[in-house]
Amino acid sequence: MPIAKIISTGSYAPEKVVTNHDLEKIVDTTDKWIIERTGINERRIATEGETTSDLAYKASVTAIERAGINAESIDLILLATFTGDMPMPATACLLQSMLKAKSAAAFDISAACSGFLYGLSIADAYIRAGTFKRILLVGAEVLSKFTDWRDRNTCVLFGDGAGAAIIEASDGDNGLLSVDIHSNGDMASLLYMPGGGSKNPPSRETNDNSMHYIKMKGNETFRFAVRTLEKLVVDALDKAGIDSSELSLLIPHQANMRIISATASRLGLDMSKVMVNLTKYGNTSAASVPIALDEALMEGRIKDNDYVLLEAFGGGITWASALMKW
Repeated sequence: MPIAKIISTGSYAPEKVVTNHDLEKIVDTTDKWIIERTGINERRIATEGETTSDLAYKASVTAIERAGINAESIDLILLATFTGDMPMPATACLLQSMLKAKSAAAFDISAACSGFLYGLSIADAYIRAGTFKRILLVGAEVLSKFTDWRDRNTCVLFGDGAGAAIIEASDGDNGLLSVDIHSNGDMASLLYMPGGGSKNPPSRETNDNSMHYIKMKGNETFRFAVRTLEKLVVDALDKAGIDSSELSLLIPHQANMRIISATASRLGLDMSKVMVNLTKYGNTSAASVPIALDEALMEGRIKDNDYVLLEAFGGGITWASALMKW
């Protein structure tokens, strides 16, 4: 039975940089406060005309070029986002048009920050079933356009970006060993965006009440993430019969440095085995893990036959992991 294997990656972040010092000028916060609580120094922000599909396109082109393939050879496009260009059509369809990937089916995935890993689970299932042989998976977000820049508890966290991967069927031992996805809708109120859907459709009231912005209960989310991610990683390693000492690199969702450090500490992992880039990007939701994966590869931190573990948590509440032998 074939397994899913990532053969190339790509990423893109907007050129505009917003530092903590920039935020000091528009909201009641300080550089010191942000760094101590999040580990973030700066984030990339899309310009007024940049859309999620624009970012996704640039990351995808890089992944396609590195794979040495033609876009028309792609069978399926999966795009993880909750900040798509519009409610309909799926932003994946817009991306398909931009890439001229005429042979591909395309649809979006909505699992917030866990979206890229949910996408991996879908790609894995399709490839194992023999339905598709070559898949483009993208995580892309323009969170800045759904962020309340008056709310210091959320505006310091988020940034924009996109990461992409070309996934193919492989008959060898190297590839995706396991992928696990989870959710708990009872905790949806920890992290959500209340306006814009059928429950609270766009209106003057939803606009006046800032309902089209991301809402988060930070302390509760932090406690849940630390507790859940430790078990998530342990379960993934146990399932594969791999000791944490054999793990070459952990690539966590880049949400908060304290969460990343706590997870590594509880697992007995040295931080040299953990990929961290949130200092310059902040939390880019579904783009977070693929951007970090791409940068880890470009930095030479992943080599053939390395065990690499990806993990994430996000609104839903959702959480997921993926273990690969590179």
